[in-house]
Amino acid sequence: MKRHQQFAPEGKNDKNMADRTAPTCQLRLEWVYGYRGHQCRNNLYYTAAGEIVYFVAGVGVVYNTREHKQKFYLGHTDDIISLALHPERVFVATGQVGKEPYICVWDSSTIQTVSILKEVHTHGIACLAFDLDGQCLVSVGLDSKNTICVWDWKKGVTLATAPGHTDRIFDISWDLFQQSKLVSCGVKHIKFWSLCGNSLTPKRGMFGRMGELQTILCVACAREEVTYSGALNGDIYVWKGINLMRTIQGAHLSGIFSMNACEEGFATGGRDGCVRLWDLNFKPITVIDLRETDQGYKGLSVRSVCWSGDHILVGTQDSEIFEVVVHERNKPFLIMQGHCEGELWALAIHPTKPLAMTGSDDRSVRRIWSLVDHAMIARCNMEEPIRCAAVSHDGLNLALGMKDGSFTVLRVRDLTEVVHIKDRKEAIHELKYSPDGAHLAVGSNDSTVDIYGVVQRYKKVGECVASTSFITHMDWSTDSKFLQTNDGNGIRLFYRMPSGKEVTNTEEIKKVQWATWTCVLGPEVNGIWPKYSNFSNINAVDANFNNQVLVTADDYGLVKLVRYPCIRKGAKFKKYFGHSAHITNVRWSHDHQWVVTIGGADHSVFQWKFIPEKKTKETLAIAPQEMLVDSNSEESDSDQSDVPEMDSEIEQEMQLTYRRQVCETLRHFCTETELIASDPVTAPSLCPSWRASVQVYKEDLPHLKEQRKEKHRVAADKKRAKGPASRVRLHFIHGYRGHDCRSNLFYTQTGEIVYHVAAVGVVYNRQQNTQHFYLGHNDDILCLGIHPLKDYVATGQVGRDSSIHIWETEFLTPLSVLKGCHQLGVCALDFSADGKRLASVGLDDNHTIVLWDWRKGEKLSAFRGSKDRVFIVKINPHMPDKLITAGVKHIKFWQKAGGGLIGKKGSMGKTETMMCAVYGWTEETVFSGTSSGDICIWRDMLMVKKVKAHDGPVFSMYALEKGFVTGGKDGLVALWDDAFERCLKTYVIKRAVLAPGSKGLLLEDNPSIRAISLGHGHMLVGTKNGEILEVDKSGPITLLVQGHMEGEVWGLATHPHLPLCATVSNDKTLRIWDLSPSHCMLAVRKLKKGGRSCCFSPDGKALALGLQDGSFLVVNADTLEDLVSFHHRKDVISDIRFSPGAGKYLAVASGDGFVDIYNMMNSKRVGVCKGSMNYITHLDWDTRGKLLQVNTAGKEQLFFEAPRGKQHTIPATEVEKMEWSTWTCVLGTSCDGIWPVVSDITDVTSACLSNDRQILATGDDLGYLKLFNYPAKGTYAKFKRYVAHSTHVTNVRWSHDDSLLVTVGGADTSLMIWSHEADGPREGWPYDSEESDVESEDDGGYDSDVTRENETSHVIKTLSSNMRPMTGVKPHLQQKEPTVDERPSVSRALPLPDKLQTNNVGKKKRPIEELVLEVVFGYRSKDCRNNLHYLNDGADIIYHAASVGVVHNLTTACQSFYVEHSDDILCLTVNQHPKFPNVVASGQVGMSGRRGLPCDAADMSASCPSIHVWDAMSKQTLSVLRCAHSCGVCSVSFSATGKLLLSVGLDPEHTITIWKWQEGIKVASCMGHARRIFVAEFRPDSDTQFVSVGIKHVRFWMLAGQGLLSKKGTLSTLEDARMQTMLSVAFGANNLTFTGTISGDVCVWKEHVLVRIVAKAHSGPVFTMYTTLRDGLIVTGGKERPSKEGGALKLWDQEMTRCRAFRLETRQSIDCVRSVCRAKGKILVGTRNAEIIEVGEKSAACNILINGHMDGPIWGLAAHPTRDLFLSAAEDGTKMVNKVSLGHPAHAVSYSPEGDMVAIGMKNGEFIILLVTSLKIWGKKRDRHSAIQDIRFSPDAQYLAVGSSENAVDFYDLTLGPQLNRVNCCRDISSFVIQMDFSADSCYIQLSTGAYKRLLYEVPTGKQVTEPAVIDKITWATWTSMLGDEVVGIWSRNSDKADVTCACVSHSGLNLATGDDFGMVKLFDFPCPEKFAKHKRYLGHSAHVANIRFTNGDHYVVSAGGDDRRY
Repeated sequence: MKRHQQFAPEGKNDKNMADRTAPTCQLRLEWVYGYRGHQCRNNLYYTAAGEIVYFVAGVGVVYNTREHKQKFYLGHTDDIISLALHPERVFVATGQVGKEPYICVWDSSTIQTVSILKEVHTHGIACLAFDLDGQCLVSVGLDSKNTICVWDWKKGVTLATAPGHTDRIFDISWDLFQQSKLVSCGVKHIKFWSLCGNSLTPKRGMFGRMGELQTILCVACAREEVTYSGALNGDIYVWKGINLMRTIQGAHLSGIFSMNACEEGFATGGRDGCVRLWDLNFKPITVIDLRETDQGYKGLSVRSVCWSGDHILVGTQDSEIFEVVVHERNKPFLIMQGHCEGELWALAIHPTKPLAMTGSDDRSVRRIWSLVDHAMIARCNMEEPIRCAAVSHDGLNLALGMKDGSFTVLRVRDLTEVVHIKDRKEAIHELKYSPDGAHLAVGSNDSTVDIYGVVQRYKKVGECVASTSFITHMDWSTDSKFLQTNDGNGIRLFYRMPSGKEVTNTEEIKKVQWATWTCVLGPEVNGIWPKYSNFSNINAVDANFNNQVLVTADDYGLVKLVRYPCIRKGAKFKKYFGHSAHITNVRWSHDHQWVVTIGGADHSVFQWKFIPEKKTKETLAIAPQEMLVDSNSEESDSDQSDVPEMDSEIEQEMQLTYRRQVCETLRHFCTETELIASDPVTAPSLCPSWRASVQVYKEDLPHLKEQRKEKHRVAADKKRAKGPASRVRLHFIHGYRGHDCRSNLFYTQTGEIVYHVAAVGVVYNRQQNTQHFYLGHNDDILCLGIHPLKDYVATGQVGRDSSIHIWETEFLTPLSVLKGCHQLGVCALDFSADGKRLASVGLDDNHTIVLWDWRKGEKLSAFRGSKDRVFIVKINPHMPDKLITAGVKHIKFWQKAGGGLIGKKGSMGKTETMMCAVYGWTEETVFSGTSSGDICIWRDMLMVKKVKAHDGPVFSMYALEKGFVTGGKDGLVALWDDAFERCLKTYVIKRAVLAPGSKGLLLEDNPSIRAISLGHGHMLVGTKNGEILEVDKSGPITLLVQGHMEGEVWGLATHPHLPLCATVSNDKTLRIWDLSPSHCMLAVRKLKKGGRSCCFSPDGKALALGLQDGSFLVVNADTLEDLVSFHHRKDVISDIRFSPGAGKYLAVASGDGFVDIYNMMNSKRVGVCKGSMNYITHLDWDTRGKLLQVNTAGKEQLFFEAPRGKQHTIPATEVEKMEWSTWTCVLGTSCDGIWPVVSDITDVTSACLSNDRQILATGDDLGYLKLFNYPAKGTYAKFKRYVAHSTHVTNVRWSHDDSLLVTVGGADTSLMIWSHEADGPREGWPYDSEESDVESEDDGGYDSDVTRENETSHVIKTLSSNMRPMTGVKPHLQQKEPTVDERPSVSRALPLPDKLQTNNVGKKKRPIEELVLEVVFGYRSKDCRNNLHYLNDGADIIYHAASVGVVHNLTTACQSFYVEHSDDILCLTVNQHPKFPNVVASGQVGMSGRRGLPCDAADMSASCPSIHVWDAMSKQTLSVLRCAHSCGVCSVSFSATGKLLLSVGLDPEHTITIWKWQEGIKVASCMGHARRIFVAEFRPDSDTQFVSVGIKHVRFWMLAGQGLLSKKGTLSTLEDARMQTMLSVAFGANNLTFTGTISGDVCVWKEHVLVRIVAKAHSGPVFTMYTTLRDGLIVTGGKERPSKEGGALKLWDQEMTRCRAFRLETRQSIDCVRSVCRAKGKILVGTRNAEIIEVGEKSAACNILINGHMDGPIWGLAAHPTRDLFLSAAEDGTKMVNKVSLGHPAHAVSYSPEGDMVAIGMKNGEFIILLVTSLKIWGKKRDRHSAIQDIRFSPDAQYLAVGSSENAVDFYDLTLGPQLNRVNCCRDISSFVIQMDFSADSCYIQLSTGAYKRLLYEVPTGKQVTEPAVIDKITWATWTSMLGDEVVGIWSRNSDKADVTCACVSHSGLNLATGDDFGMVKLFDFPCPEKFAKHKRYLGHSAHVANIRFTNGDHYVVSAGGDDRRY
């Protein structure tokens, strides 16, 4: 907290300034006075050792009462507010507040951190609790959702998280008698939680009538599902399950804050100051009233209770800890106390005794502490808050400054008052006695200092009035003649004493000696302020003159030690943590043994032991007090002026940025037209504004393409030619990344060399001079680490979400991909000695360090590394839980602690930048190389020795068995002994010692060495210049690999006749490369300026070079000697070209927009091409050498005639007819198609047409090499794409014979050689598939079912909008008219008749107590597939409908149900592994936040989509996986071993996720595809490989650790091969995959390459495929018209070459199969029409098992009047008992009173009457043109009432015959009719309308009835109305979000069943006239319940779903 602002004056430039290093003395926390009782609870426990653990401020305290000793846990950085004790009572968990709070689990005996848990909560951790076995820890956050998180605390991973409640949660507890059960409580709620998988599912406690809904403060669990909770009113609520069972009233007089369960029973503590003990059945044992004890007082409030044996610990609100012995409960012992309310400001030290006095705003207590005995020895009460204190120099008097402006003087011996004076109105902030004891100076907020004479009984003798702000600090001179003050304006003033006259003579002040120094301003303390700053938040200082050290206290809770005096700002210091917030005061003890600090808000007093310099070494043997931050390391608040100058190479590396910007190469001008058209080709006009610099990574491309998809819909409608048939493969790379990397070069197990360049991992065989490549990265690789066995390599790359790949060096296949923890890039990697762990460091601002279990892809620990750049990370080879990082100005030593890391800086005298480090041969020894050339030797974080090793930075170090090898900037390789005492040998890297077999030329002697590695008898050396050398131990050096140095490479030219190429670069070199198998650099020449372009003459004898400064030169191609040079331009020469033929002319393009033409015969400039609006990018000559084609950065295509340069305008059609010598331009109609959709983000930087003019190769800003067929006309041509370069590909060129393609990367400096081959065998050609940025609509075909499924929105249902368009005021909000009972009685009338006619249900009418789901009619098929399976060897089948999983027994036809889902189930699968029999996974619809759900509904259904894994037989939930699929889960699949589960989401990215479903752990997740994925399935024999299919795509996936790697399906050259929409997948042997397409074909894939097409496997889409594991046969189901040959079901052999077709007996014109399954000679089929059919393989007999509606809501529902039958009618146009097609969507249905006729209302306004026995039409009529909403027979069967959406009810007289004449209608209905009910006598009808109005009419006249007397006497035959006074209680408080949709009263008249828009069925008592009536609710329907009915005899309730089509 900020008390005031203090402005420091400018420091003096004193040459004789004090030592600038931090002091060598130390502080060590010795005692903490206080306990955090306010705003906390349950934070006081006995440990296993009998010690007491609690916390205060930011310190965890372990107090041994027997020995009176404290131990401290200092791992927190802010206030601790929660604590939990492990069941073994050794480990303690503490949680803190803060922006990024964390939990520390620590050992109470060793005080060492065991685990750190973070990255879930914000604001703070309110509650903590361990489970019974101590494996899990639950925490509750202080965020707005009060998030609950369950941790595996040892691993530091989250098991589950869930929003806790909208209001504050006060307590949480594990149920110690039920596994995975928790209870939380808080403001007006209690919740009972179940942990399953990664899901926490809550159920709210039901208070019922047993207790009042109120705030619950604490909970404890007992046996048999019993929970006890303490309430705010002092009652104890006893719960059984989720229901309140009973109440123990008056357990306490007010709120119960703490409840502790132990073996003996329960202890409770409350606000009433009492502790009550209860037995295990919660019967009272005894009461301990602390208020009545000697130590107690009025107002005592208990916040924490702990009962252990016969001892009880009690913590109070006022920071006291009592210990009570049960048998002496009236004699509690006060073992700790501290200050409580308000802030603690006053601190004074006794001048001769080890005593400290403190005072605070609590005003009730004045405390004196013994620093020796660590105890409070005196206290007294004061009437005002105390703000400051001082003790006289004789130690007799104690002066106290008060908040009200007064001060009091007490006698120290008895604390009696001497004097009380009040001369000021504002607070006294500071007072001090003079050294001679004669005067007391009192400084106040009135800006004055009053001087009082002590001997004159404190008479005022002077005033100091020069200050303009409040007084903050004062000091007396040693002679008591002067006083210095500081004030709130940052002004230091001096006064003469005792008069108070201001002293301004500086010379006089310089001579003053000060008795104390507690002022924060002055030249002696300038160093306490940050450099370049004039204010801070330092509250107090105190100087120790004897030891020349100053202690400071600030607003951030830091205690700092600095040297005294400290003249310059930014002095180095040592800092100490403990206080949680602002430290208000600090003082040395009288003998300087201790420092005492006090915390303002934390109310605590800290006593620190001072360890002088001479004793510091003696204390090193003592275990340091562990902190998560460095305490004893030297630090400063500013940059130090004494830091050595940084080496130029290191400084250059520090300035590198790896952020990817838009158009990395060509960030020049953009156009307004470009912004509108987003097409650079059609935007020639320029605007003078620079293109915005936006960060774009390759991983962003799918999103960017999707965003631009709509803009290019027109292009998608055009059919485009296929991509090129030929292809290229990466053959060789020249280059090695050494300029900004280190230690990235190793020998493999087989003696090959592994390193990296660009985005490629390279494995180089030095004997054969061949390379193999790992191409899994898509951006710059920045680091490389090798496994101890030398067979695996880890590489880390640049990226928004940077990835680490672990791959094996022999087959170059990825083993694991690690993502999700690093941003911008990964800069360092290291394997552990056992190879199981991997450490990585990121390039984010905090340089995050992560420790991985790389095989599992699990993050073990993570922590912020350093604000400064980290260069190296190393895992301790002896202890894999320890590691080091080194970098700019630091080396840190780390210890793994659960999910976190604890780091401490190495202690060094002078700050050094560390460039490399290795561990020695003992676990505590480390060697590090510095930027100054020294080797530092470390032992246990202390530097013990320095050895000078190199001149300049030591960049690399390698540990040998008996020694070390180092390499530095000086170009020396040094071999050392094992103690770095002797340099055994040095190797100098020079051109003179290169061996004859070198593959190139060394550019310079003594290159800076960046990497060293040893193996196979040789030494590898990597240099900053991009060279790799092999050094033999005897001395010879062989150059193996080299490339360009740092700087971009732009110039590239291939020789016209020979396999040679030339490159020029910003590194000022020209290089000639051999493209033949020798692969070496043949020649090199240094240039005066950087090169930008180059070109061979047509005869290959000359080579032209364009330079950066605007000059160019022509050299001899053989000798590289100058032939001619010119310098006519100032800007870069961007391109240069010889004319064809004899090469007479040379065209030179410059950045200033001109092309100069030179005659090379006479070496003169003969023409200038003018007219460009921007700089020139590309040049091409025509074959005649007369015409130049020019491209510019402004997207201009210009033409100039040579030699004069005259500009010509040539139509595009004519340009196409011309013959061009070369084509390297990127503009023009012949290459329009090369520009991508995201051309506003990336430019095509280069292009080159092959010599056979067939293939156009391009390079772009994102590092892609693409091949197009030439010409590439139109937009978005198809291409083949290759990734190897990391960023922009600056140039591409074909070799003279087109056998090779050569590319250069700009920033990656690499030269890549690609072998080119025309179409042929595919084996061994790993390339990307034919692609296009825009997909053609004609590629995928069309089918209405597929389109409907793709466009189905699953979001609307979860939001549960109203089913009907209702208007008006809802019933529970309407003004209620007085009922008959409420009206005054006027006569003795007869009693009113029953509201409802009841039938003879039984002898005695009994209400229905419960509903149990018995049968589900329906099967979800229209938008689902593969959701029908056999169980138990074909005895049962399993499927789903609505939100219910259904298990149907084929023998008994009985059903059982899984009803734990809360919304539509969309997918279902069965685990096929025998270890997991009958295990089912099902995924549902959902949203990330269910807006509109009522609170109770939200409790039962988690807001996000979930996957349930459950046992089909027991219906027990095995795991619930709450997932990030924001809209729903559309596909699930188990792996081969059954341990992994694959899921696909309906979110826009169609996320694919892999789960360990048993643990609830997400293994990997990534974007699946931008278009809909229909199915994803694991291969039956794999746990790592799976295939996904969807809209116009198929992808083949591999799980690698934490990463998901995919390959697109590659189309082959088959005649009709095209990428179609893929709907289904099956698998065969030999890695075959079969995919069913929308056209009816089945594609056969070998790995990811299409090898065959089974044409027209079905005539329509192949919706489903099933692979039989037993015999490999494949079943397919499609959409097909039945025929004699078969139908929509087919059984195929393993290769899908032969099949047998089956005809389904569905009587449909077209069969559409959506799901198939096969077992024991039978095939199970699910159809689009919601039928489930079993087909015999031998007999082909069909047996229909299940029938259901297929489309639209089921609006119509009617129960038979005498039998247990019912009818349903839906918008699919069918009526169900027997499935009858009506031809039109049906809306209503009703039985006649005798059950012999059925009336059906249609959506088109027609109604039909059928005879039940024959199903023949008796009559039909259509008098309305909108939907019939309800239809009813009158009880006497005379009339038929038909209610429609036209606000009318028509009456038809059935006695007049089937002509159905309308006899009358009801008029004046304000809205559409919803339900109708006849009276028992058929004389009246009641209507429910869409305006929430209930209306009554006479029958058949249609006259409205409004008289209440008449209405009250009516008895109704049925009641299906949801409106009326009798049913107002069915409307819930949340009905504003959704309506009650239907209702029905039972035949007994005692119960009412309703359905609503939330999919709930509710059961009420009837009538229910009171609002918000009690009810029971039942889930099963997914969304709206459209109708509900009781069957005859009330045996069943039938409910019909809206969109779920289930009843």
